[in-house]
This record gives sequence, structure tokens and C-alpha cells, in this order.
Amino acid sequence: MLRQVAPLTQMMSDDALLARYAAGDAAAASELARRHGGRLIALAWRMLNDRAEAEDVAQEAMLRLWRIAPDWESGRAQVSTWLYRVVSNLCADRLRKRRYARVGLDGIADPADPAPSADQRMQDATRDRALQEALAELPDRQRQAVILRHLEGCTNPEIAAVMEISVEAVESLTARGKRALAQALAGRRAELGFDHE
Repeated sequence: MLRQVAPLTQMMSDDALLARYAAGDAAAASELARRHGGRLIALAWRMLNDRAEAEDVAQEAMLRLWRIAPDWESGRAQVSTWLYRVVSNLCADRLRKRRYARVGLDGIADPADPAPSADQRMQDATRDRALQEALAELPDRQRQAVILRHLEGCTNPEIAAVMEISVEAVESLTARGKRALAQALAGRRAELGFDHE
């Protein structure tokens, strides 16, 4: 039985892949997109609550990475941190534009839920919507910090680098954001099925 060997690009660091892309290796770009694309879309969707916009933002972040690839200084920043910062900034720009256009959150359609109608999937969808609604009520910086820490699993130093603030400021933003989320969702425990678990 032959053992399947992973392509070389799957074993390379992000910095090495970016350098190879800058030298013309399209497979390196594909591997970077595979590694980071899903998480970038998830971050943008959680911030914007719009799947199509999230995909646009993630694509724009990757395009910006490709543009700066020849000038990338290995070791200066992590590629993932740089991408998170770009996505966060692009989302913040879009949220500002929404406010200026006077489009309220009620005017933004919820993302389509492709899940089947099984009870647990319905409950999960209800919980996800409740979380999205509660996140949407947080101030932008708190929402960004909470999403990066508790939904994307970033460390406080990584979040500080993405948001260009101190670790203490990250801790303060995430603590205030968590308290606000808990308060917003506290009265909905039964509706969200937490009293039955």
C-alpha cells in the first residue's frame, strides 16, 4: 500500500509560501488561500453579518496580500495576523459606510441558513442568530475583540497586533464585550434552549 505524501506547499510556513508566490509559484498562493480563506470569511461574516460581503472582504484581503508579497519581510509579522488586521479594517470601513448610508441593522438580511430542519440544527441556528444580534449591538471595537478572542481563538497578543492596541486594552474590550453579551442574552436562556440542557 502506497503512503500518500502531502504536497511540499502544505509543509511550508506562511512566510515561505509568500516568498514562493512572489517568485511566481501559483501553488503557494493556493495553499495560503486554503489555509486562511475560511477563517477570514468567518471573521468578516461575524463582523458584517452578511455572507456575500464577508467573501468580498476575504478576497480583498488576499488580493492585498498578493500585492505586497514581493515586499514582505519575513519574521516582521505573522501572515495570519496581518490578514486578520486587513479583514478587520475592511469590515470597520464597511460598517462605517453602512452607518453613513443610514442603513439600520434591521435593513440587513440575515444570512441564509442551509441547515436541514432537524430540531438541533434549528436550535443551533436560533442560538447563532441570537449571538449575531447581540454581537451587532456591541460597539465596533468590542465586537472585533470578542470575535477574535472567543470565536476565532486568537490570543490577546495576536488581537493586540491585529487591532494595533495594547494587550491590556484587548483584555478590557473583551471583558466589557463578554459582559454586554451575557446581559443581552440572559433573558433569552429558555428561548435558546439553555434551560433544558
